[in-house]
Amino acid sequence: MPSQAANAPALEAPLHVLVLDDDPLLLEVMREMLAACGLSNIALETQACSALRRLDQSMPDAVICDLMMPEMDGIEFLQAAAAQGYQGKVILMSALEDGVREAAGELARALGLQVVGSFRKPLEQNQLRAALAC
Repeated sequence: MPSQAANAPALEAPLHVLVLDDDPLLLEVMREMLAACGLSNIALETQACSALRRLDQSMPDAVICDLMMPEMDGIEFLQAAAAQGYQGKVILMSALEDGVREAAGELARALGLQVVGSFRKPLEQNQLRAALAC
């Protein structure tokens, strides 16, 4: 006879989200927006190298990444994330024009990344909810 635990629906673990942007104020806004989606496992990084270490350590379910950053830009970060075998969702955001964002998204897909959105900054709450399905 199967146990009740075997028949119980599996509880979904809350999403773990990593946000990478060189603007600390924008990171705080993103934290508030993610919290409004009901998420609490949120990591914020201002430097791509630190974000890559987090990917290696905790493999978040989703990464929200700016494209224009000093030292290592978003494209270089995405290439490194793909090389590390990152399998989660990717959301791109940038103040760059639409064509540049779309090209970055296509490149990320070609690298095997799961791009679920490419948005102009500032990201809107409804865009975030739709991309993360929260």
